[in-house]
Amino acid sequence: MKLTLSLLTVLSIVSVLTIPTQLSAQTPIENLKSMQGVTISGQVESVVGNNFTLNDGTGEIIVDAGPRWWHQIDLNTGESVTVVGEMGRDEFDAFSITRENGEVIDIRPSQGPPPWSGGNRRDIQR
Repeated sequence: MKLTLSLLTVLSIVSVLTIPTQLSAQTPIENLKSMQGVTISGQVESVVGNNFTLNDGTGEIIVDAGPRWWHQIDLNTGESVTVVGEMGRDEFDAFSITRENGEVIDIRPSQGPPPWSGGNRRDIQR
């Protein structure tokens, strides 16, 4: 019994250590470069429409969450969020935003143009 329990314990530990994880590393705002699929986390400092300023303690950046006519994200100042996206010109373009409670706000696909790039067409299915 002891041998079986020990063998199961060893196998469990080995499997946990060898199974790859799906977690992506956090990138400090001060180190952002033009890469796709970057994850940043911090506190919302200010909100204007769907744009907000995110502060992670190393710096601040404006996050673009798409046009309000496409969808409204309704973040609050002081809220902690994790954003996946890419560096655009002078701002961070969001693909998704995860709130502290685990709610995920999908903004756009990571590949190809944003779905709203065809103009203000409310007849497009979202």
